Amino acid sequence: MGKAWCVRGSGDKKLTEIEKRKFRHLRISLEKDVETDVGTGLQDVSLIHRCLPELDLEKVDTHVKLFGKTLDAPLVISAITGGTEEAEKINTVLASVAEELNIGICVGSQRIAVEQPKLKKTFSIVRRKARNALVLANMGCPQLAKGWGVKEAEACVKMIDADALTIHMNPLQEAVQVGGDTNYEDILNKIMDLCKSIKTPVVAKETGAGISYEDATLLDYAGVAGFEVSGVGGTTWSAVEHYIAKETGKPEQERLGAGLWNWGIPSAVSVVEVRKASGKVIIASGGIRSGADAAKCIALGADAVGIAKPFLESAVKGRSVLLDHIEGIIRELKVVMFLSGVGSVEKMKTAPVVVMGRTGEWLRIRGFKPEEYAIR
Repeated sequence: MGKAWCVRGSGDKKLTEIEKRKFRHLRISLEKDVETDVGTGLQDVSLIHRCLPELDLEKVDTHVKLFGKTLDAPLVISAITGGTEEAEKINTVLASVAEELNIGICVGSQRIAVEQPKLKKTFSIVRRKARNALVLANMGCPQLAKGWGVKEAEACVKMIDADALTIHMNPLQEAVQVGGDTNYEDILNKIMDLCKSIKTPVVAKETGAGISYEDATLLDYAGVAGFEVSGVGGTTWSAVEHYIAKETGKPEQERLGAGLWNWGIPSAVSVVEVRKASGKVIIASGGIRSGADAAKCIALGADAVGIAKPFLESAVKGRSVLLDHIEGIIRELKVVMFLSGVGSVEKMKTAPVVVMGRTGEWLRIRGFKPEEYAIR
């Protein structure tokens, strides 16, 4: 694929406004610097090396069970795209690799396909290519605020025969976006009603600014089955919307996006805060780039990790590139588990880990005790 496909579709007058926005999101994510200037917090986290691991590396087990599916590795291709011809091509690659490696995959926001049924195929291709993998559907809080409910949620799930439904929370993006939907009134009650009304597990998902202890406590009470923290350290939608505002001549939103570039809770901190608030499933995401990052997140309390932008970049280069990329991450995770003296993902959750620097100080000021992780 490569950049050519982006250039080819960006000015297509036949596209609807929402299709154009989806296309811009893809193009800008691939061509611009859209990552935060601050880290995930994982740079302050160190696992304890075991010179006598008492394990056979080849027997280290990375299997994990999430939402009724057993995955070969605790890894989810986090929400990326859908709704355009280009998105369908990308989703085809992502889903086929997810199926081959037996990992999870979450689609991008399905609002566009619910409103324009002709675009369902750009999402349904995921289940067609990933018949046995864990597949997560995706709808947003702004749509809940506008009256979406059980009918639309079930439509999203049915569209891709999903195993779980993510509800994305993106107040930062909407506040910076030109014409964004910023009404978040009574959202918690609407999430609670949805959790009570559908059989599919509901996952509360942030989109780059993290989830706090306070909000995780509320969402846990509301009945969500899990969380995807998506903290600061990776792609910031404030940056994406900054570039869109710049291109479309909206200086006020352009400045706002630049000013809030690094807003939010670092991913490592968010994992700890959410785990302290809830015993539900946690997917750590937001700047996760390696197997070592994944191992650290699991030691801090995550059950799995999610990665988006790096997999998008690999997917547009071709299936084999993405396959090699993900296999490399899984291999590194196994080696780090081996060097930490743990033979399973479940045991990785109890591996000692030292949290220092800004991350340790943040947690300490918030009332948590990072030293609890050092000796287990």
